[in-house]
Formats: sequence, C-alpha cells, structure tokens
Amino acid sequence: MRALADRPEDVPAVFAERFNSGDPDALAEVYEDGAVLVLDPAAPLTGADAHAANHRLQGLGVPIEVRPRYVHSSGDLALLTVDWTIEGTDSEGRAVLIEGTATDVARRGPDGRWRYVIDSPFGTGTAGHPGG
Repeated sequence: MRALADRPEDVPAVFAERFNSGDPDALAEVYEDGAVLVLDPAAPLTGADAHAANHRLQGLGVPIEVRPRYVHSSGDLALLTVDWTIEGTDSEGRAVLIEGTATDVARRGPDGRWRYVIDSPFGTGTAGHPGG
C-alpha cells in the first residue's frame, strides 16, 4: 500500500488507494488526530464518528475515483479541490452513484507526511449519501 503523501498533491491518490483497499485503519491514517469530516455541514464529525462514517462508505464495496482540480499550498498547509466519484454495484447488486467536489485542507506533519485536517467531500454542495 502506498505510503502517506510526501506532497500535498498526492493526498487524494493516497486517500483513494486506501479507501479502495477496504481497510478502515489504513484510511484513518490519511487523517490527522482531531481531523474533521464534513459530510453534513450542520454536523461535522471527528474521531470515532468520522472513522465509522468512512467505514460505512467503504462497506459499499464500490471504488472511489479522484480527480484533483486544484492544490494551493502555503508552508505546511494546503487547500485541495478534488472531484470524486463512487460508482458501481454494491455487494447487494444495487447501483451506486455518489459524487462531489471536495474542498479539503491538508497539513504537513512533523514526520513530513501530509494528512487531512478538514475533509469536506461535498464542498459547498448538499450532502445526501449513505455515509452520514
């Protein structure tokens, strides 16, 4: 499995690989301790709640595809805009299509690796998916 990102522009690819692995612990490593997952702007998630929401999305068994649009960095902070799609057939044979444009913040940690601090998969859009 791919190591954590050395550059902010690599964070989305690391996230996708770890999401698609189905391993929730590997995915959780892409986040800083205390990171915020914003599936619903009125109820951001942290810690075990964020981990569980991502695990539910992974549990669909449908891969995510990411297409970074912009990466702007300043020092140890980066703002990422990423188009993404989860599309396919779940384990129950149902069609799945969840997509959005994420507005995320990543930070370089003391180990030199970049991790999400704020993961807002729907950016300014409306949430409406099975992860929340």
